[in-house]
Amino acid sequence: MNKSFSEHRVAIIIFIISCILSASCSKKKTMDSVEINVSVLPMMHSENVSSLISDSGITRYRLIAKIWDIYNPNDGLYWYFPKGFYVEKFDSLFNVEGSIKSDTAYYYERKSLWRLIGNVKVINLQQEKFETEELFWDENTQKIYSDKNIKIEQAKRIIFGTGFESNQSMTEYDIFRINGYMHLDENQQTSDSLTTQ
Repeated sequence: MNKSFSEHRVAIIIFIISCILSASCSKKKTMDSVEINVSVLPMMHSENVSSLISDSGITRYRLIAKIWDIYNPNDGLYWYFPKGFYVEKFDSLFNVEGSIKSDTAYYYERKSLWRLIGNVKVINLQQEKFETEELFWDENTQKIYSDKNIKIEQAKRIIFGTGFESNQSMTEYDIFRINGYMHLDENQQTSDSLTTQ
C-alpha cells in the first residue's frame, strides 16, 4: 500500500491551507470561491493489494488488485477496482479450486452487488471456463447473471450464447440464447466445425 488514507488527508489539508493563504493575500479572492467536492475522493486508497480471506477460521480466498479504492457518496459506500481484480478460491490443502478476474470491478455495499466489467473470466469448481464482457453477482439472491455474450468451455464442448443466469458457484446455469457450440476432441483440441442453432 503506497498511499494511505492519512497521506490523502494531509494533501487535502495542505491544499485547503494554500487556498486560505492565497485568499488572504488578495482582496479579490474569497473563501466562497474555493470549492472542493470531497464526494469524488476515495475515503481509502490501496495499491498492490494481495489479501487472504478466511471463512470460519480457514483461509479460503486470495484477492489481488493493483488499485482498490473505497468511496462513500450519499447513495451508499462502494468499492472500485479500476485496474483489475482477481480472486482465487482454495480447498483445504490450498489448491486453487476456482478463480474469477476482470479488467474492472465494483462492489456496491448497500445492494450487496458485484459488477465485473471487461475480459471477465471465471473458472468454477468443475473447471468449466466462462468468458464474458460483463457479469453481476447479487449476494442477496445468490445469483450470477449477465445479458452479454458468453463463452463456456466444458470438458467436451464450448458453448456460445447471449445472456445467462447461474447459482453463485456457477455450477448450475441457464443460457438465455445459445448461438452455437464447438465440440472438443479427446485431447482437448478444438475441432474445426461450429454448429449453430
